[in-house]
Amino acid sequence: MKLYADSSIRRTRQMVGDVLLLVWVLVWWLVAQAVHDATLQLATPGRELNEAGSGLADQLRDAGSAVDDAPLVGDDLSGPFEGAGNAADQLANAGSGLVDAVDKLAFWLSLSVGAVPILIALAVYLPARWRFVRTATASQRFIDAAADLDLFALRAIGRQPMHRLATVSDDPAGAWRRGDQDVIRKLADLELRDVGLKAPPAAEAART
Repeated sequence: MKLYADSSIRRTRQMVGDVLLLVWVLVWWLVAQAVHDATLQLATPGRELNEAGSGLADQLRDAGSAVDDAPLVGDDLSGPFEGAGNAADQLANAGSGLVDAVDKLAFWLSLSVGAVPILIALAVYLPARWRFVRTATASQRFIDAAADLDLFALRAIGRQPMHRLATVSDDPAGAWRRGDQDVIRKLADLELRDVGLKAPPAAEAART
């Protein structure tokens, strides 16, 4: 797989772009983590409310159990404690619900903060990089001999802008049909530069 161009300048740009993409992803991942952790701090009152409500409910029920055995009035005395314990349970449940809501808020908030910029960067950068890798990898299989330059010269005639072809020859198609090796080399170089390749040493030697 051909990941980077043969040209040192283009290869450096690609490497820098890949590094910047990784840095961008890492930075926004850290930002998302910070947002998640900061949002979770909002759940502290809910946890405290849950713990206080649960503890109060247990204490009230213990008190109700203690007076339940009192002669004659035990049931009357334990009833209010049981009701108060149920109310404390509701308080604890409210705290637990607050914690769950904050947990969900922290997850979705961090996801939106981190995922959106990361996905935008990936959507902009990766398709172009994938096109280069796919084209360069496929093209590299066809450039292992001097005869392969003819194929790339033909592609250049069909794909390159007219003003670039004019810098090679006044009649590039005719020169290609005549087998003009100098023009074929220049045409092939135009196409190879576009796909990020250089002619291999074997082809260079065969041309000289």
